[in-house]
Amino acid sequence: MKLFRRKAKPDRFIHLLIQQAEFAVAGMQALQDYVKAHDETLAKRVSDVEKEADEVRRILIDELNRTFVTPIDREDIFALSLSIDDILDYANTTIEEMTLLHVQPNVYVERMVSLLTDAAREIYQGVTRLQDHPNVANDHAVRAKALENRMETVYREAIANLFNMPRDVEHVVEMLKLREIYRHLSNAADRGDNAANVIGDIVVKRL
Repeated sequence: MKLFRRKAKPDRFIHLLIQQAEFAVAGMQALQDYVKAHDETLAKRVSDVEKEADEVRRILIDELNRTFVTPIDREDIFALSLSIDDILDYANTTIEEMTLLHVQPNVYVERMVSLLTDAAREIYQGVTRLQDHPNVANDHAVRAKALENRMETVYREAIANLFNMPRDVEHVVEMLKLREIYRHLSNAADRGDNAANVIGDIVVKRL
């Protein structure tokens, strides 16, 4: 008769980080849907997800402040939580900036948001594998970093296209608005890269 090992229950900090990462994926997916459909209900969905994720982070920080022994370094838990939170914050503020500046999504915005969504999924997969399969977690972190590199390539292409012979003053104003949106999305990618780096650091310490 074979005996099967029962899968270990995720540590509460890992569980909370997984919840945060889930919300990050949901928020980025809603942002991706928004830039395709430009539907205000989708904009509200991003905002609602961001608020739910903030509550999870508040609980995590409270747990961290009340716990002496943690499964991974306290600094790493805090840093990973912050980076994941920043990803979702940037998703929300991207919509706010697009609304305030009256910017319509274009093909570059869609491509960048698509890459950010894929990176958020890799971060989520990495966090879910941290406890039982750290090497697999690191693989997902590496994939997230590769997506960030692709994101930067698209960002540079978008900027180059912006400055391709401006036609008039109105076009220059539109260029400046789009550049702000592109820069905002590039900063979001940096936060994803930070999250991937923290996952990598955690894996090195656990091995």
